[in-house]
Amino acid sequence: MKRLLGLGRTILLASVTALAGSLGVAAEARATPLTVGYSDWPGWIAWQIAIDKGWLKNAGLDVKFEWFDYSASLSAFAAGKLDADLVANVDALVNGSGGAKSVMVMLTDYSSGNDMIVAKPPYRTVKSLKGQKVGIEVGVVEQLLLDHALAANGMTQSDVTLVNTVTNETPQVLASGSVAAIGAWQPNAGMAMQQTPGARPVYTSAEAPGLIYDALAVSPASLASHRADWVKLIRVWAHVVSYIDDPATQPDAIKIMAARVGLAPPQYKAFLNGTHLLDLEAGNQAFVKGTGLDSIYGSTENANAFNVANGVYKTKQNVDSYIDGSLEKEAAQ
Repeated sequence: MKRLLGLGRTILLASVTALAGSLGVAAEARATPLTVGYSDWPGWIAWQIAIDKGWLKNAGLDVKFEWFDYSASLSAFAAGKLDADLVANVDALVNGSGGAKSVMVMLTDYSSGNDMIVAKPPYRTVKSLKGQKVGIEVGVVEQLLLDHALAANGMTQSDVTLVNTVTNETPQVLASGSVAAIGAWQPNAGMAMQQTPGARPVYTSAEAPGLIYDALAVSPASLASHRADWVKLIRVWAHVVSYIDDPATQPDAIKIMAARVGLAPPQYKAFLNGTHLLDLEAGNQAFVKGTGLDSIYGSTENANAFNVANGVYKTKQNVDSYIDGSLEKEAAQ
């Protein structure tokens, strides 16, 4: 899961005509929907419920969710084509290091099993991968999971050979026999196990809760000019989580989510167990500053250190500048 910017405009007004024109531009800008990128991950597909149910409009919001492959959503945000993107916290740092700064204002979930290192036979443990090739999207969130898995087993990334592989292509790469294992999130991880007989997880994010948080990351410019709208959107998220958690409405919620990615509802239901959705109360708890993985601060500092150590970027990012829990707190009130 990888899982720029706010565009600032300076308008010099030299006449009443120019002023009138600028007011027209401003009115046009206000009429443009806020745009949010979302991708194939349960904590993000959950927004499809709000989209299909009309809850965004009911909340007085003009928001357009745009569907992407995950890496493409990061590129679109970096190019200034989105007001916000749904991302893993580690990837917010990666984008920001290149100039595409964002602020995580709401947490959708943390991964609790859906991110996996999947190995083909005869490899059955992380230690058995020593000296082998691992297909993984370098510089993206699964590399962080692999690093954590290796460290937990007394190994480092020098003990394996990384084969840079776009996450959506990991099932085919594992099936080709060119690598011993891959790193992927659901549904790609599940597809990899289907396409390669005997393949199974040797490590998952369930063994490291809080290692990977997923968030709504907003451009600083959009946050400054549309703060009230982002608070409203966070309140909609509370409704989404409640709809998924309620046994009476969960079947409909799963049906909507499954339809978005072309899976049968029973198939998709299994993915919910590997995604720990965060309601506003739990999200606010995770926004409390701390050094452990139970805090978005501690988790993101861990990702920051990983990125520098692995040359994803050279200089540590100012983690605090990427996090603003005040909107979720306001929404909960």
